[in-house]
Amino acid sequence: MNSRNNWKRWAQLGVVLLSALMLKLSYSTAGANQLRWILGPTTFLVEIVSGTSFEFESHAGYMSGDRKFIIAATCAGVNFLITAFLMLSLSKLWKVRSQNPTYKLHWNFVPLAALLAYLATLVANTLRITTALRLRGTPLEMSWLSPDQLHRLEGTFIYFGFLLLLFIVSEKMSSKFASGNQGQAIYPLDYPNVAVESRTPPRAAGLLRQLSFPLLVYYATTLGIPVANGAYRQGSDFWEHSLFVLLTPLLLILPIAAFRFLRYQRTGVRAN
Repeated sequence: MNSRNNWKRWAQLGVVLLSALMLKLSYSTAGANQLRWILGPTTFLVEIVSGTSFEFESHAGYMSGDRKFIIAATCAGVNFLITAFLMLSLSKLWKVRSQNPTYKLHWNFVPLAALLAYLATLVANTLRITTALRLRGTPLEMSWLSPDQLHRLEGTFIYFGFLLLLFIVSEKMSSKFASGNQGQAIYPLDYPNVAVESRTPPRAAGLLRQLSFPLLVYYATTLGIPVANGAYRQGSDFWEHSLFVLLTPLLLILPIAAFRFLRYQRTGVRAN
């Protein structure tokens, strides 16, 4: 039975990775017309939140009424969609493998992860584009950041922030699922190898390990894949972008880890 489960998990891993690769390849050659499945709903939400009207122009994207702002193919957020899908899927596969090898993981987690990643992408994209609209009309004086650098900082901060939020929410949902399904529960990373009844809080040393999972997936998709494709040949522009991608997520992870560490210290949890 374990051997059959192992083969099934390898097959599921292959399907997850192949799905992400196919979407990445499709996105690399797609234009605005081919991406209306994600640009359209995103623009609709942006119109509601910002009050700005947009109109679709073939092969260009959604143009604002004053023709000063366009939601183009590069604004689709497909890279974030791929990252979120991989994070949710790989997290599920890893927990099954490490915490309950006998659990039969059904295939429905793949389309569920894809749906959650799509919805998260729409929300993250809406916030990012709406923020860009607001910043466009606000003169910002920052001697240490150019407008392009500020745009990169904003995009990286929002995208990784939503990725981290999605990860935390998914872990909380797994925790609730474990509470109601003690027989076959897949315990969340917050409570590795701990019975549901004990409710033992995680040790502080495990916090960074937990938060490092979405960070590693984010780095792999936003830096690893471009480097493998030779993006480093772009020169200083790529390395500047890489610096923002490397450092900005730490602005979110380190304060969260520090806050939880102090909280656990106050409640008497001993660090490893």
